[in-house]
Amino acid sequence: MLTAALATAGLLTYGFFAVASHTLGADEYGRIVVLWAVVFVLVATLFRPVEQLLARTLAEHDAHGRPRGRVLRVAATIQLGFALAFVAVALALREPIESRLLEGEELLFWVLVASVLAFSASFFLRGFLAGSRRFMVYAALVVVDGAARLGFALAAAIGLANAFDLIAIGIAVAPALSIGVALLAIRRVAPEPIVGVEASDGAAPGEGGEVSAEAVPEMTLAHGGGFAAAVLVIMLSEQVFLNGGPLIANALDGSAAAGFIFNVLMVARAPVVVFQAIAASLLPHLTRLRSRGASGAEAFRESVRLTVGVILALAAVAVAVVLAAGPQLMQIAFGDNHTYDRLGLAIVAFGMGLYLSAATLNQAALALGRARRAAACWAGCAVLFVLWTLLPVLDVFRRIEIGYAAGAAVLCGLLYVVYRETEGRPGDELVPGSPEELEARLAAADEAA
Repeated sequence: MLTAALATAGLLTYGFFAVASHTLGADEYGRIVVLWAVVFVLVATLFRPVEQLLARTLAEHDAHGRPRGRVLRVAATIQLGFALAFVAVALALREPIESRLLEGEELLFWVLVASVLAFSASFFLRGFLAGSRRFMVYAALVVVDGAARLGFALAAAIGLANAFDLIAIGIAVAPALSIGVALLAIRRVAPEPIVGVEASDGAAPGEGGEVSAEAVPEMTLAHGGGFAAAVLVIMLSEQVFLNGGPLIANALDGSAAAGFIFNVLMVARAPVVVFQAIAASLLPHLTRLRSRGASGAEAFRESVRLTVGVILALAAVAVAVVLAAGPQLMQIAFGDNHTYDRLGLAIVAFGMGLYLSAATLNQAALALGRARRAAACWAGCAVLFVLWTLLPVLDVFRRIEIGYAAGAAVLCGLLYVVYRETEGRPGDELVPGSPEELEARLAAADEAA
């Protein structure tokens, strides 16, 4: 259910940008893209950690019959503090944000503020729903968010109001509407039952995923540890790969350039969205295979090989399609505001296969308890991507296209090395049914949504 909901949410978002690109001119569409990229980099940085922390800690406390009041109070205090700090900084820097980043659009500044605040509440609610095992409501929240945003774009396309203003406002209103729907549904939908956890072969009680009540820590500001930090680094690095290109193009060449490269990267983004919905299921599958010890080792490796093989085959098909008809298909999807380069589309399609292979190896590394080393690989490649795109060689579009593909290739190689290591290190363990497993699954769910 979650995989289907998250894939649907991703496709609805794809539809939003397709309609917006057809409806708006190149510069206006580019400003919408810049707004979107800034919002999601900010919310990934500010609010995902609290969502993850809330989800895992509620799951721990509920499993052991402990009260959840303190958990909710502390998480709400942290989230509110981050939101207020953002508002204070945004207001203090309003002039440079509005004039340099948003090209003087006052409306976009207020949409930026409202969007970040709405997503603050949305991510808090997602953490509550996941930790409370209300996955049906969680699925409804992300689908309604995508559907509402697409609804604003369709209303703009048929001329109900100023198209640019309506599409921009939809970015802020959609998460607020989804929150309202989720709150109405919470009392009507029962939580999912806690599914029993299979212990590892020969594991003693407490070694195969069981956690004693005494082992559950109190909810504090520092709770979450290295695993939470590692997952956050991975998510932020993904944002650099997927949203850094449009922001760099905007800074170097203006909003129309940002819109163009955003559309080009859609060749990679759409398959990534669908895959990351699948990744939310791939991780627990690999985790449970790993928990079986030697008996599950070959099945674990076969799952990774099969997934990577399917990805590379699909990437080969994608490269062939864009070489044959890529520019025409892009103009059908996004309108004729831009002329698309066949080679650039092929480079991005090739990079997509490497990126998704890296994402598969990343899930394997998490299941093997190697989150911190995986995070180091992601962070290093994200930095290299940014540095490459700023070099004065080629044009900015080709630098971003090559940077995406080359960065994905390096990342894939590094994560393969991490995956093939024979021994893990203490502190990164991921066991079936654990709060850490839930946290990593939510990371994949967040990216898909």
